[in-house]
Amino acid sequence: MTAPDEEKLRVRIVEVMRAMDARGLNRGTSGNVSARCGDGMLVTPSGVPPERLTPETIVRVGADGAVAEGQLKPSSEWRMHLQILRRRPDAGAVVHCHSRHATILACAGRPIPAVHYMVGVSGGASVPVAPYATFGSEALADAVVEALDGRNAALMANHGQIAVAPSLGHALLIAEEIEEQAAVYWGCLAIGGPKLLSEAQMEEIMVQFRAYGQKA
Repeated sequence: MTAPDEEKLRVRIVEVMRAMDARGLNRGTSGNVSARCGDGMLVTPSGVPPERLTPETIVRVGADGAVAEGQLKPSSEWRMHLQILRRRPDAGAVVHCHSRHATILACAGRPIPAVHYMVGVSGGASVPVAPYATFGSEALADAVVEALDGRNAALMANHGQIAVAPSLGHALLIAEEIEEQAAVYWGCLAIGGPKLLSEAQMEEIMVQFRAYGQKA
């Protein structure tokens, strides 16, 4: 990756973090964002609120997890981001946030079922919940990678949600839709429970999704 390309990626990471805050997907210093950069990644720093982020504060982490001197400390979740990018060659970016309704369901240990066809943005007929592990740990990284197998999104028990995609913009859109579907499911539970789509209906939806949008 050339220096100008890396600089653009740094700028975009800052934009995505601020967008999450503006759209109510995140608050304060919670949540983090990463993007593939060469054989390593760029990731948000630990404990820096979105309004104080600049392209220079974004941290470069090597493929081996090394961080060069002079940089800020990377996000406490850098291991999770790096493992996902290692294991998912189709992923170019990772967005993790503590959006309210997704976090409510994550704290209740409730996957999001086929309550609406847009659940399919997760890459499947439901959004799974990764088992709980302490934030920043290898155990959490392992649990999230497993939950994301074949998926674009997952909830993280007693924690939040995570989305992966080829680009930062796409990952942000997935995270936003997962929060919307979490809110829809939460609302349905409050009025007696949803009427779920069938497995056959979701299979048809997933076929439709493969041709959805502009592919050029």
